[in-house]
Amino acid sequence: MLTAITGINWGDEGKGRMVDLLSSDYDIVVRYQGGNNAGHTVVNDKGKFILNLLPSGILRGETVNVMGNGMVIDLEHLCGEIKRLTDKGIAVTPENLKISDRATICMPYHKLLDILEEDRLGDAKFGSTRRGIAPVYADKYMKKALRMGDLLDFDAIEAKLPAIIEWKNLTVHNGYGHEPIKTGDMISWLREFGGQLLGFICDTTEYLSEAAESGKRIMFEAQLGALRDIDYGIYPYTSSSSNIASYATAGAGIPAHKLDDVIGIMKAYSSCVGEGPFTCELFGDEAHMLREAGGEYGAATGRPRRVGGFDVPASRYGVRVQGATYIALTKLDVLSIYKKIPVCVAYEVDGEITQRFPTGGRLQRAKPVYEYFDGWECDISDCRTFEELPVAARRYIRYIEESVGCHIKYVSVGAAREQYIEMK
Repeated sequence: MLTAITGINWGDEGKGRMVDLLSSDYDIVVRYQGGNNAGHTVVNDKGKFILNLLPSGILRGETVNVMGNGMVIDLEHLCGEIKRLTDKGIAVTPENLKISDRATICMPYHKLLDILEEDRLGDAKFGSTRRGIAPVYADKYMKKALRMGDLLDFDAIEAKLPAIIEWKNLTVHNGYGHEPIKTGDMISWLREFGGQLLGFICDTTEYLSEAAESGKRIMFEAQLGALRDIDYGIYPYTSSSSNIASYATAGAGIPAHKLDDVIGIMKAYSSCVGEGPFTCELFGDEAHMLREAGGEYGAATGRPRRVGGFDVPASRYGVRVQGATYIALTKLDVLSIYKKIPVCVAYEVDGEITQRFPTGGRLQRAKPVYEYFDGWECDISDCRTFEELPVAARRYIRYIEESVGCHIKYVSVGAAREQYIEMK
């Protein structure tokens, strides 16, 4: 059984929470793209955890976790993330964590370039997390990157890194006027942090191929959501990788295999970190109320998230490009603050009403068309069946299900592992 868990919207939908919940049914959890530019927040009986690089299955001792070839890995950040878990008693060993030898290393100069470019752009910035993601993916496709497997042959790194540093300084020093990068500093960084990870690096393609062929249940975990995908998102305000489900097996290391299911994760309202068009956005006191009720601050950066009502055009589009088999609806409990719940049911673009999700300039010019649905104004965190929910909450769920054209299988009514409803 091969299942992908992917975001339907702009990211921050609660994928980590759902992976933690469902991973008990899987033998292996794989992260297949992205780096430490987003976070998955998980609350369970062991505490509250924010995971940027590690797959969310790492919090279950019996689950094997894989960091796939489609990822970009900041060695220093990963070492820190592992230490934070081990300090809380979570075991992270080569038995339950395997890192692809084909995954790309995110170097300190990638972060530096990210910061320098965002600063240069000023008010025209893309809203980068400044963690080097775009520069490292650019180097990957220019074939000037180091990979995790290179750490197993350090002599080869020392032979080819000087030429890469010389090339980088054409931009860092000659272009931005920053102090040149020093090869020795990069070698020391690689030795210090890469040396701690050597035991985890392996051929994960071979491992996952054998696992899939033997009938192991594998879950593929995405970062961010469809609207941040490099091809299908709100370009150029996207991530630099492909987070859609159809890339899952390729980014994991077993491209010949096909998915059996795609679980699309979708909030009961909308949130967005970073720049770019966000048509359904609410402002002022209305936004503040929703942001505080939902704790909408970025898990990776702490930045306040932009918030809005549930966005029908964006969500229907996300369901389509992800090819979702069914939906997990998260944070329904947050909407208990409302007497009337705002929902963006359509867009107005150039004087016309549309339910299609536009691109380019049309998306930039889109205005929200809001309708208001009855709220329930009571605590639903103890509900464990659909029938226990207030009538207004049930109607809201059925409206969303019909509007996006996909069955809702799970409804989250709280942050804790047991606070969810499985729909019949």
